Amino acid sequence: MSLPSNRLFYIDAMRTFAILMMLQGHFIYETLDISYRVDSSMAYTTWKYFRGITAPLFFTVSGFIFTYLLIRNPLRGWQNPRVKKGIRRALYIIFWGYLLRLNIWMLFSGKINSAFWMIDVLHCIGLSIIGIVGLYLLFSKLNIKWFPYAMALIGICIFLLHPFYDKAAVDFLPRFLANYFTNVYGSSFTIIPWFGYAAIGGSLGWVFYKYKDYKNLLAWAPAVFLPTGLLLIFLSSPFFLWAGDMFNLNLLQRIAANNYLFIRLGDVFIFFTVFIALRRLFTGSIVQRLGARTLTIYILHFALLYGSWLGLGINKQFKNALSPDEAIIGACAFLLINCVFAYYFDKEKLYGFIRNTIAYQAIFVKLPKVLMTKIKWVGVRQTN
Repeated sequence: MSLPSNRLFYIDAMRTFAILMMLQGHFIYETLDISYRVDSSMAYTTWKYFRGITAPLFFTVSGFIFTYLLIRNPLRGWQNPRVKKGIRRALYIIFWGYLLRLNIWMLFSGKINSAFWMIDVLHCIGLSIIGIVGLYLLFSKLNIKWFPYAMALIGICIFLLHPFYDKAAVDFLPRFLANYFTNVYGSSFTIIPWFGYAAIGGSLGWVFYKYKDYKNLLAWAPAVFLPTGLLLIFLSSPFFLWAGDMFNLNLLQRIAANNYLFIRLGDVFIFFTVFIALRRLFTGSIVQRLGARTLTIYILHFALLYGSWLGLGINKQFKNALSPDEAIIGACAFLLINCVFAYYFDKEKLYGFIRNTIAYQAIFVKLPKVLMTKIKWVGVRQTN
């Protein structure tokens, strides 16, 4: 069975799953009473483990999808319309990353809240897209065949060098730039190591596109992803520890001591296996529609949960105040609200409605016409 020519439904399903896991993870993390957060509880530790898979899965899938669409166009370099579209999309995502953290009350007082400069998943997704575009343009000039190998190598190197930059001081950078490289100032994400997942996802997207006409691709893919994922989860740490001792490399020993990057990559491969195996279940319009609107879902959830702009969010009212049952019920309702809105939300209809309002017509249609008429009239008088 070859890959669908228009949409990869199992990838849409993975992206939908990742964003929904992110929503419930954020909701429960913000509202669950601290007294229930105990590692002796199997339910809590299981939830915490799966919550940790969300971001690696989302970054990997984002890199996969963008690269798949990028190389699908036969034009290369700047001639490929996906390049400029990708850059615009990336800047748009970064713009929303900053906008969601803006506090209007402080803005009215002439100040910008400190949280505005903190970096979140949207900033890193946007920069990851720009990074992939940059590598694509570079290897379009050199040799495009090396593009996927370079992305895979960069991703692996980012993971291997994690002990060097994990706690590195970046005081020499302005605060707004330093936030992209360190979480010391409150950023939830940093461009490294998270670009590593997007780069590896991009290399996978290239492989899946190159072999898209191979009829057994989706039959063989799980046979590769499953053992690779299991090896990364269970044997990567012992391997780094053994190699570090064998070759007396402190770097490998330090990787083994905090090996969450490779383990999470293994988790991602397991999820690829599951979703590819169940791909026939994900051809419905709901999965496709939600998978294509993850940015809308993220924006709405952030505004509702964290109170963007006005500071009136769910976390302000129920911060660490709910029991597990209440948090689960609340998370389900939260997911439902976001999904229903995203499913029926139509940007074109919304923009059409806004364009037809009296305020829009007055400010952006009638006022410019009046001003242009006055300018022409003044010009005629001065000429006479």
